[in-house]
Amino acid sequence: MLKIETIKLAPGSDMAALAAEAARILKVREKDLLSLRILRRSVDAREDAALVYTVEAAVKDEAAVLKRCRSKKVCRMERKPGYLLPAPLPAPETPPVVVGAGPAGLFAALVLAKAGLRPILLERGRPVERRQADVERFWSTGALDPASNVQFGEGGAGAFSDGKLNTGTKDIRHRFILETLVSHGAPEDILIDAKPHVGTDYLHITLQRLRRELLDLGADIRFESQLTDLDIRGGQLAGITVSGPGGPYPLPCRHLILCPGHSARDTFEMLYARGVPMEAKPFAVGVRIEHRQSDCDAAQYKRFAGHPGLPASTYKLSCHLPSGRSAFSFCVCPGGQVVAAASEADRVVTNGMSEFARDRENINGALLINVTPEDFGGDGPLAGVAFQRRLEEAAYQAGGGGYRAPAQRVGDFLAHRPSTGPGRVRPSYRPGVVWTDLRRCLPGFVADAMAEALPILGRKLRGYDHPDAVLTAVESRSSSPVRIPRDETYQSPVRGLYPCGEGAGYAGGILSAAADGMRCAEAVCRQLADT
Repeated sequence: MLKIETIKLAPGSDMAALAAEAARILKVREKDLLSLRILRRSVDAREDAALVYTVEAAVKDEAAVLKRCRSKKVCRMERKPGYLLPAPLPAPETPPVVVGAGPAGLFAALVLAKAGLRPILLERGRPVERRQADVERFWSTGALDPASNVQFGEGGAGAFSDGKLNTGTKDIRHRFILETLVSHGAPEDILIDAKPHVGTDYLHITLQRLRRELLDLGADIRFESQLTDLDIRGGQLAGITVSGPGGPYPLPCRHLILCPGHSARDTFEMLYARGVPMEAKPFAVGVRIEHRQSDCDAAQYKRFAGHPGLPASTYKLSCHLPSGRSAFSFCVCPGGQVVAAASEADRVVTNGMSEFARDRENINGALLINVTPEDFGGDGPLAGVAFQRRLEEAAYQAGGGGYRAPAQRVGDFLAHRPSTGPGRVRPSYRPGVVWTDLRRCLPGFVADAMAEALPILGRKLRGYDHPDAVLTAVESRSSSPVRIPRDETYQSPVRGLYPCGEGAGYAGGILSAAADGMRCAEAVCRQLADT
């Protein structure tokens, strides 16, 4: 097999055009291509929009073809070994416990279950079907359920997102994760797209099918079951307390993979009270910025804007500011909506999501400013949590209650005047927005840094700082405000406790969190195999 990289085609080109170009590069006749398989697909919009492919091609007499074509784009395919699951083990008398059914927890439980360990999976929220109804009720009426919302429930915070699966790290586990998602209903495109995404609609289907596989493998899944205490004896975990539908109960536990998610503030407080080492970590806060998708397409794709052969455009922006701060885009949701993501009463939190089609009117993304423990206004590992809460409370007050969010047009924000209504961009946030001055709820240094950044980012992406673009506050949950230290065995100094995923400070998205869950499960398997 041969690999051909960087095949550029015009939008709308079909497989026949791809085969013709592959044959041209290889200097063979099209009929001499025995097979052609797409390995990777991306969009290059730097000059003129083009689709860029990497393919695997089979031809007769590969050595002669390589010698004749002499192209730097062509090489022999290297077969890399795939991910190997841990060897099966006898189920222990005290089964391992996984806390949290987000990406980290689900894939940790999957690895443990495939190894025959019959794990217990605890999730404080509800199954995704019931969670969907709870979230829709909140968005429609402003009635928040603290136990079932955008942050808590099966699938974690990622269940109401764009479902992006790109990551800046390479890991042998990533292909296993993608193939698992596809086998449970996710679109097959995620196996070849350079920027794969599942979409909220497909994620909910995938989660239900993954749950069924876990149950078939012997996992014990307990919803509405929250970890509320640890039994630590001589530095070793001996058991936990769970608050379930029937009330609290003790559960023997020697191996606990803790995947709390970045919003489990009461869990962080319990861990701190029990003496589990943890530390405040930097993160980022800001707003959601919303533009018309058609305007972003025009800026990115130029004459090909609106072409049916191109996906909804996206962007990734960043800059370092004279003040020393950094500003950057995060979790961009093409053709999506800004969503209410609160998990605590009387606090406003925003996030973004989109379905697989990405076909709504607006594109939204977080515009974030980095913050460090020195900004939190307090000491101790939970100072970042207190900082987040102050921002969210201020946003709730600025929105006038009912979980309406404060919003402002970019032009008004830069001119230091309150907004009174929308321009060309209609905000998508539900239960609704209140037009105001966002400096009422943002820390001065965050607002000043955003004002510095908007024109700079507008020069990188035409229209980013358009006066009618909408800013909706507050985006405060970009990542966990704490890190729970662990060693090379993936354990906390409290032995038997395996801090895991985004909430513990070790991941930054669906794919990286799922991979971290797998690593922690592998560590539990190694420990059990040695005992």
